[in-house]
Amino acid sequence: MKRFAAVAGSVLLSLTCSTPLVAQIPNEPGEQAFMEVFHSISSHDLLAYAEEMSAEKYRGRLSGTAEYLRVADWVAGLLREWGIRPAGDDGGYLQMFDMPYSEVFSTGELYMEMESGGRTMRIDYLFPRDYYPGTNSDSGTVTAEAVYVGYGITAPDLGYDDYEGLDVAGKIVVIDAGVPYEGDRETYARWVPYDYHQMKLNTARSHGAAGLLYASKIANPNTSFNEGFIYCHIDSHVVDHLFFGTGKTHAAVIDEIKRTLRPASLALGKTVTISADNVRHSDGRSANVIGLIEGSDPVLKHEVIIVGGHLDGVGYLGEVFPGALDNASGVANILGAAKALALSPVGPKRSIMFLFIGGEEGGLIGSTHYTRHAVFPKERTVVFFNLDMVGHGTGLHVGGGLTYPRIYRHFEAANDAYLHRPLGASESRSSVGRPRSDGVIFQRAGFRTMSIGTSGSVPGIGTYYHDPRDRIESLTPEIMEDAAKLLFVGLTNLANDTGLRF
Repeated sequence: MKRFAAVAGSVLLSLTCSTPLVAQIPNEPGEQAFMEVFHSISSHDLLAYAEEMSAEKYRGRLSGTAEYLRVADWVAGLLREWGIRPAGDDGGYLQMFDMPYSEVFSTGELYMEMESGGRTMRIDYLFPRDYYPGTNSDSGTVTAEAVYVGYGITAPDLGYDDYEGLDVAGKIVVIDAGVPYEGDRETYARWVPYDYHQMKLNTARSHGAAGLLYASKIANPNTSFNEGFIYCHIDSHVVDHLFFGTGKTHAAVIDEIKRTLRPASLALGKTVTISADNVRHSDGRSANVIGLIEGSDPVLKHEVIIVGGHLDGVGYLGEVFPGALDNASGVANILGAAKALALSPVGPKRSIMFLFIGGEEGGLIGSTHYTRHAVFPKERTVVFFNLDMVGHGTGLHVGGGLTYPRIYRHFEAANDAYLHRPLGASESRSSVGRPRSDGVIFQRAGFRTMSIGTSGSVPGIGTYYHDPRDRIESLTPEIMEDAAKLLFVGLTNLANDTGLRF
């Protein structure tokens, strides 16, 4: 134990000085063991983790499903194998929470009919080029007149109503994502509640709409379920088809709404049919997976550093959305660092927690649950690091590094000593908009929050977001390896920094 303590001190010293550890104590046996663990983090293993999570058998890892719980058990099994202790409910690795979800059985159907030259012309749309089925759509078919209702907002407190003067009962409404206001933060904050997808769908239903076309082609479980309500997400060129013959373009109407802050809704003169083949599971359950390496110091072990990323994906929409970059990549990097930390001869003085989060795609449910049922109180949490989509690029980035330089220096020194990647840092800034990441949930709950990410791009490798093409071929294994190594060394030294104060 004394020998390992000496090695830990040497690692801290060498990284603070930005000098390779081998140059500090070339004859120290512990140093060689530490470096062997460092070099054992391999892109081959990380890619294998990502490939497993992206496999067809997990059907896109939609939180709440049996397939998600199976991949959660797989992660827990790795932690158990490496000797990382459980920190979930009842002495296990899982921290359970309610997670209603909808099971999608097929891509459904979408087509449009319009009158042209005395004839009815029908345009059939194809998945995935033209549309994605609504993850939380009810099952069935709706055929109705399409009406464009701008951002789909009814906001009496703001004096704004896209539905004013319209009768959309039994019709299919076409809405845009977001809100029309783009000004100061204080006023924008008043618009934010109307930016939520759930609010938009619920508002359409409250006005009597029978269906909805969301002008945002993105696979999205973060929506609401309304009985008898059918919807899907459409590509921008489908929106242009809907506007054909109206004398207006979608782009011009959006510009008008933003410029005047006045609705510009209109009938489109088209009949649309949407079909969905879904089943709602209101009793779904999901879980965070939590593992812990307890610190060795009798005092500092009661402080924790959390490194986390969301384990879930957007699921199956008639085809598996593998979610390799988003976020099998981040989870794989954490697993690589976790294994190395578990095997390292340099044990941490502070505790280190590995948090694999469920329900992120469905509305940041798992991170919200953890912050309300934290294993360590936030006063004892040094920092929460979030890893999301850390699998493509040429450089590394530490979000919040400029705000928390005493933490960032350990990662900067690790990169200078061992990785030599372009490394950037940014400030930690509060968000007034709709939260888009688990990090925002932790930040709003009062936790010190940072992130590990990547920068740059690799020519010839596409980046796909909530897209069935988000497969392991879109990953850059070399940057994943370096991200995991950055975590391993940075966390080791942060956990052993006895002078850390805030």
